[in-house]
Amino acid sequence: MTRIIISRTDSIGDVVLTLPLAGLLKKLYPSSEIFFLGSNYTRAIVETSQHITGFISWDSLKELSEPGAISFLEKLNLDTIIHAFPNRKIAKIAFKAKIPLRIGTSHRWFHWIYCNKLPNFSRKNSNLHEAQLNLKLAEPLGAASDYPLTEIIDLYGLNNITSLPEIWKDQIDTDRINVILHPKSKGSAREWGLERFGELIKILPEEKFKIFVSGTAQEGELLKDWIQQFPSVHNLTGKLSLSEFIAFIASSDALVAASTGPVHIAAALGKRAIGIYPPMRPIHPGRWKPLGKNALFLALDKNCEDCKKTQNCECMRMIQANQVKKLLNI
Repeated sequence: MTRIIISRTDSIGDVVLTLPLAGLLKKLYPSSEIFFLGSNYTRAIVETSQHITGFISWDSLKELSEPGAISFLEKLNLDTIIHAFPNRKIAKIAFKAKIPLRIGTSHRWFHWIYCNKLPNFSRKNSNLHEAQLNLKLAEPLGAASDYPLTEIIDLYGLNNITSLPEIWKDQIDTDRINVILHPKSKGSAREWGLERFGELIKILPEEKFKIFVSGTAQEGELLKDWIQQFPSVHNLTGKLSLSEFIAFIASSDALVAASTGPVHIAAALGKRAIGIYPPMRPIHPGRWKPLGKNALFLALDKNCEDCKKTQNCECMRMIQANQVKKLLNI
């Protein structure tokens, strides 16, 4: 039996767009066991995928001594490790654990030391979507060189969703469109801005839409005064665990956000996921748009370099609330 570990220790959105790699591997090797090495805070989304056999905590593994970490990997009897997110320490211990097949992009110098399969592609300069780039790492295992986005959206496998607690299930209004607005990004993306989100709230008729605002507890503190301007809006910030938030998104109808984890979760769950993006490489929608059967994005039709060195992005603000409203009429 093939035992494969995918290593991706960065953020939620990146992890969501890596899960189709697990789905592809299960198609290629149906009897394989696929493990995912990731950060603890992404665990809930990884375990939602039916393609994942087990989650391995990088937070715990990196606290071990090097011999201890090597021994841990040796005991898993792995055949293959795929470094979807390059990490020199992980590459080193996988090498020393003598995992037979070690796959990493040729564009990291330490992969030339620790990996024995080096797919040659550049993420930064590619015209491919991030999910397509992740699948290129499976080429040494017999995968095709390119996959259409329409095929990738069937590879997430997010079928292990926990039950939503009754207290939150009761918040969903079956007679209205339940929309989650996620205004902040923890600095990971260009944001649309509270002014624009406020305009959107004002033009969504209350009899048709029930609106929720999500975010971390820290973001909730930043948003508290802003949310209070809108008595009909329901504040979810800091109130849900990630597994509960995933279940809440699955019970809702739509989500609006910039290029953040929640928009990718909503897209993967088949919800109306509306991403708002700047037309700027390498953070443009061609690389990072949400992928799903009902996913959409908004971005100016131009190549913008003017905001390259600032988070204060005029190209984002030029996207109007009415444009988002039109996409929410589902």
